[in-house]
Amino acid sequence: MTVHPARIRRASLLSVGELDRARVLDTLVNNLDGMAYRCRHDETWRMIFVSQGCQSLTGYGPSALVQNAVISWEDITHPLDRSRVRAQIDEAVHNGQRFTVEYRITTQAGVIKWVHERGIAVHDEQGELVIEGFIEDITAQREMVQAQKEAELRYRNIFEHASEGIFQTTPEGRYLAANPALARLYGYPSPAALMSGLDDIGRQLYVKSSQRERFRQLMDQHGEVLNFESEVYRADGTRLWISENAHIVRDADGRVLYYEGTVQDISERRRHQEELERQANHDMLTGLPNRILLADRVEQAIARADRLGYYLAVVFIDLDNFKFINDSLGHGAGDELLKAIATRLQHCVRGTDTVARLGGDEFVLLLSDHFRASTVISQLKRVLAEIGQPVMLSGREFHVGASLGVAMYPADGDNSDALLKHADTAMYAAKNSGRNTFQFFTRELNRVADERLNIEAALRHAIERDALEVHYQPKVDHRRRVVGVEALARWVHPEYGLISPDRFIPIAEETGLIMPLTTAVLRRAFSAARAWNQLSPTPLRIAVNLSARLFLGGDIVAHVAGLLQEAQLSPGLVEIEITETVFMGDSEQVVGTLRDFKDLGVQLAMDDFGTGYSSLSYLRRFPLDIIKIDRSLVTGIEHEEEVAMIARAVISLGQSLRKTVVAEGVENPAQFDFLRFQGCHEFQGYLLSRPLREHEITALLRAGGVLAAPTPRPSSGFAPLG
Repeated sequence: MTVHPARIRRASLLSVGELDRARVLDTLVNNLDGMAYRCRHDETWRMIFVSQGCQSLTGYGPSALVQNAVISWEDITHPLDRSRVRAQIDEAVHNGQRFTVEYRITTQAGVIKWVHERGIAVHDEQGELVIEGFIEDITAQREMVQAQKEAELRYRNIFEHASEGIFQTTPEGRYLAANPALARLYGYPSPAALMSGLDDIGRQLYVKSSQRERFRQLMDQHGEVLNFESEVYRADGTRLWISENAHIVRDADGRVLYYEGTVQDISERRRHQEELERQANHDMLTGLPNRILLADRVEQAIARADRLGYYLAVVFIDLDNFKFINDSLGHGAGDELLKAIATRLQHCVRGTDTVARLGGDEFVLLLSDHFRASTVISQLKRVLAEIGQPVMLSGREFHVGASLGVAMYPADGDNSDALLKHADTAMYAAKNSGRNTFQFFTRELNRVADERLNIEAALRHAIERDALEVHYQPKVDHRRRVVGVEALARWVHPEYGLISPDRFIPIAEETGLIMPLTTAVLRRAFSAARAWNQLSPTPLRIAVNLSARLFLGGDIVAHVAGLLQEAQLSPGLVEIEITETVFMGDSEQVVGTLRDFKDLGVQLAMDDFGTGYSSLSYLRRFPLDIIKIDRSLVTGIEHEEEVAMIARAVISLGQSLRKTVVAEGVENPAQFDFLRFQGCHEFQGYLLSRPLREHEITALLRAGGVLAAPTPRPSSGFAPLG
């Protein structure tokens, strides 16, 4: 019979492969740091096979252990552990499970070792039940654990009775151990109560949670922290200052086990230190920052302004009648006046601002985080009004005024000295212009300030005379049928002409005129809507905007309800449009107000959807009925694929959430057709109609209430209220 050469080659290769696998397996097993074995499940654990590792593990070679030639594994197992080991292995064999067990053995030299054994019962090639496993020496690990226990016992007495706090924590900030002194220091009845009460040190213990991260950084860099000072909370919420010294404890391989250290109460030392610093940096009479600290605060404020891109205003204040009061009533009364003015100024500023006293009757304000001059002007007016309130001195009522000079960073100087000098110059200009007023160092800002004050006075007069107008921009469905209108405030001044809402609405908000302005607009809009719904065969909804400040500032729901009742208009015909600014405030208050509006029966619309950061979460959290797609997501929709994709996604999202989707700023037929095809419910924009006066809407409804697509027109400057 002839054998094909290819078969011979394959057979040879197979044979070589088998020999290679056997060699690799033999090498691997016999070079493991421990003993691999196969034994019978009998009374002596009679070995069938053991690896070469048995020599270093037990002192016996394989020939001594196989078939119990010299000694059995039962004899090698420590007498005190034999029954426990057999019970554990028998149970695992009975349940067909793997086992792992730790016990002692006695080596040929009589040395006691701890071993870790793991294995499993299997059937061998003849079907007989045998046990295969691996045994390794864990004596060193056990000795280390025992040494740690002994060390802990040696130091436990010191730990428990030390006068300073001692701790062990994980790097993540969880206590592993604390002594009674630390518990007493932090106001807990016992170490156990401290550890259970403080499961997140960074968040719960440190007044500044960033301190824990700083602590970890120092540990990572140096392996220890020395004299690490922090203010911390006690269990009752009071505070104290501590100093920590700590180091990293590592295992034999260099891995971090925990942080260990001590804590001391340094509150008294800190109070003494702070008192010295306060005396050096603060005015002794008023407690305000003095000239030294002011210079540092100005530099910090400049750095903040650069980082955030906002304005910084340096305001130099000089009291107008101080010398008269000080001379006529005495220095005691003058001091009382200065303290009263200091308190009033502090009430006029925010947490990021600074009030300082330079000496005499001179004060300085640092007003940070302003992004337009108008908000600075509003704050200056509050300062003048607050200073101008009567003050009781020596049983008599006095009135004082102030002259304020303002320098703005970066336009009026790029350092503390320049800004203070220019603010001082502007202050003298305020004195020369009649006192009890303010002047900017920059001529242009003075012009803006004068203009704003004039507009404020004119707006107040216009509201009192009911001189503002309301125009209405139609909203249509896909057939261009008018289904609603949006009320838009418009103000035409006899001297200034058309004043954009972008100019007068912020002024109304800052001066408290927003409520009477909104009331006037709502009263007209609700009255017009009632008349239109008597003409229209289908309900015509009126949409009105509410200022974020008004929305969050009082019982606006009751106010709107009163105006609806006055107009005898059904709440179901009203849509309240809210910008994203509202949702970024106190969520509990927002949710409560929205629910009250829903209970009233009005519909809620989110205006300018798609322009903020968290719009999607708002749809989930708040009870909204309508999404108004911002015009920025409509402009370019007909030729920019990315814009079209976003618009499609927003419309699809609104449909999925069962919200009415309204598109703003529709300017051409292509945009209208695209949005209509995608399933947008309502449309608004100059393609369809400009804002109309009340009588024009009335005529439109009488003509059938359907709009033909007009020629696009440029914007007229109308904007929603708010």
